[in-house]
Amino acid sequence: MTETFVPKNIIVTGGAGFIGSNFVHYVVDNHPGTHVTVLDALTYAGNLDNLKGIPEDRMDFVHGNICDAELLDRIVPGHDAIVHYAAESHNDNSIANPEPFVRTNVVGTFRLLEAVRKYDIRYHHISTDEVYGDLALDDPHRFTEETPYRPSSPYSSTKASSDMLVRAWTRTYGIRATISNCSNNYGPYQHVEKFIPRQITNILTGVRPKLYGAGLNVRDWIHTEDHSSAVWTILTKGRIGETYLIGADGEKNNIDVLRIILRLMGEPEDAFDHVKDRPGHDRRYAIDSTKLQTELGWKPTHTDFESGLKATIDWYAAHPEWWEKTKAATEERYRRQGQ
Repeated sequence: MTETFVPKNIIVTGGAGFIGSNFVHYVVDNHPGTHVTVLDALTYAGNLDNLKGIPEDRMDFVHGNICDAELLDRIVPGHDAIVHYAAESHNDNSIANPEPFVRTNVVGTFRLLEAVRKYDIRYHHISTDEVYGDLALDDPHRFTEETPYRPSSPYSSTKASSDMLVRAWTRTYGIRATISNCSNNYGPYQHVEKFIPRQITNILTGVRPKLYGAGLNVRDWIHTEDHSSAVWTILTKGRIGETYLIGADGEKNNIDVLRIILRLMGEPEDAFDHVKDRPGHDRRYAIDSTKLQTELGWKPTHTDFESGLKATIDWYAAHPEWWEKTKAATEERYRRQGQ
């Protein structure tokens, strides 16, 4: 059993985004001995409202870009770990304009790794199951840590690139790093461009939801709080140089998820429109998290997908002020893309 690492001061990059802010709340709520510095560029996907309610003595916020080496030289000293969530992460946007994805996901990770090397601190890298490509809908297999990389979109290829940089810096320079690849997250604070909140907010605003293609594409859903607890477990107990897959056995195809949302919101299950499928749309993701569960003892707690989805719907219904200001611009962008 590896020795437990207990960080006192961590930097969370992208900590004002969806998954990052949920991790910040998790750390503040569950680990009172840890102070968090959030570094976020506040692109369209970052929102300071995501961090409301966190006590001032538990968190500092730095507005800046992970590609800024001088900024990293100023803020990294004095911390004992970086947890790297910051990323451009939306597939449709990466297809329309790949350049920001290369800059943030590849160059930004390089800058962080150089800072970690310079100041000799722990590093945990958040990645995605999309680096593995996709599985056939009738394939019984799931992704494991040994699955070859086969990224299919500009987004997933830049995440695969950043994973490879982490492995190279760990082997070549001896940095103390771990990697996690997670399945699709859902929960509060998720931008309305993403599948589940887009459908929820469409229904809340009286707009018929739209579904890519036949809706048979399968995603492996995990509540963002379970993702947060898994990342903390890997940061504190994971073996240096290792990769851990995070999943909660939540495979569902898109049309079933949409039907559940419609039913939970009191709508007919067929009250949606089909639209043209996304280019290169991955068919199925499925995570085998056996290594994380057996080696580090992690277990998901949100194992009832429908109740987690109901809580997520309730959150969006109760916080229209959080999403209304970005909804119109998001739908206009989709309209221009024909979606």
